[in-house]
Amino acid sequence: QVQLQESGPGLVKPSQTLSLTCTVSGASITTNPYWWSWIRQPPGKGLEWIGYTNFGGSTYHSPSLKSRTSISRDTSKNQFTLQLSSVTPEDTAVYYCAGGMGYGPASMTNWGQGTQVTVSS
Repeated sequence: QVQLQESGPGLVKPSQTLSLTCTVSGASITTNPYWWSWIRQPPGKGLEWIGYTNFGGSTYHSPSLKSRTSISRDTSKNQFTLQLSSVTPEDTAVYYCAGGMGYGPASMTNWGQGTQVTVSS
C-alpha cells in the first residue's frame, strides 16, 4: 500500500520561501507509471493543484503558481519536495501530497493526511 506523509513548517512569514517534503512508502517514486503531486486547500475554498512530478523526474506546474513554485525529488530518500517562494497570507492552506498511476487529479489515488501552513508575521 502506497503511503505519503507531508512534513514542513506550520508557520511561514510573508515573503519567505515555504518548503514541504513528501515521504513516500510502499512504492518507489521512480517506478513507471507513478505521478506525484502537490495540492492545497485554502480555508473555505476548494482544492487547488500546484504541480506534478513523475517517475522520470519531469515536472509540471500550475500556470497561476508557476513563477513561484519548484518541485524536486530525492530518489535516495524516496521523497519529493515543494518550494513556494514569496509567500503571502493568501498562501495559507492545508497542503497535501498525493500519488497515483497516471497524470491528473483523477489518478491521484493515494493522499497524505495534509499539513496546515499559515503565512503570518
